[in-house]
Amino acid sequence: MSLYPYVPTPPVPPVPGPDPCGVPEFAPLRVRGGRHRLRRAVRRRRRAMAAGLAMTAAALAASGARDAGRTGGAAQARAQAQAREHALSRADSGAAARRERRPVEMVSAPVRIADAGTVRLLRRGDRVDVIAAAADASVAGGEPPAARVVAVGARVVEVPKAPEAHEAAGAEGGGALVVLSVPRTTAAALAGVGTTSQLAVTLC
Repeated sequence: MSLYPYVPTPPVPPVPGPDPCGVPEFAPLRVRGGRHRLRRAVRRRRRAMAAGLAMTAAALAASGARDAGRTGGAAQARAQAQAREHALSRADSGAAARRERRPVEMVSAPVRIADAGTVRLLRRGDRVDVIAAAADASVAGGEPPAARVVAVGARVVEVPKAPEAHEAAGAEGGGALVVLSVPRTTAAALAGVGTTSQLAVTLC
């Protein structure tokens, strides 16, 4: 048992807090030119976007032009190469044609024909074939002497007129001269066979 009597503690009154600070009323703040600045900012942004798009388009166009230039240059180079090849082929064909059309060197070859009477029938400008037959060919058994054509289509240049004594000798088998225009190689062949064979002519 306590020696001291119970004494109740009196309640502590609440301590009042500070007065709340009030916000004074003021007029609304108005910023001059705010809308205009916003519009200008939007315009600047649009201009920047347009400039960027324009630069991108220009870069793409330049790239396409370079690609087209490379393609066009390659096509032009191919066309020039084909033109050079065509010109070379034409030049080669023209040279071949000129070689083919090169005139043959003609010479005048005097030829002694065995039959003088045949020579008297010839006139300047006639075309004749010259035939060579072996002078010592045998006709035994009915076989004709071997003969071959030495000149084809030779033009008669001149028929020399022989003196009467020579004509008489030709009538007996001496033959007669006729001048023919033939290629140089044919003239050499006629000179060769004229020493070993009898020559005859036929009108073309």
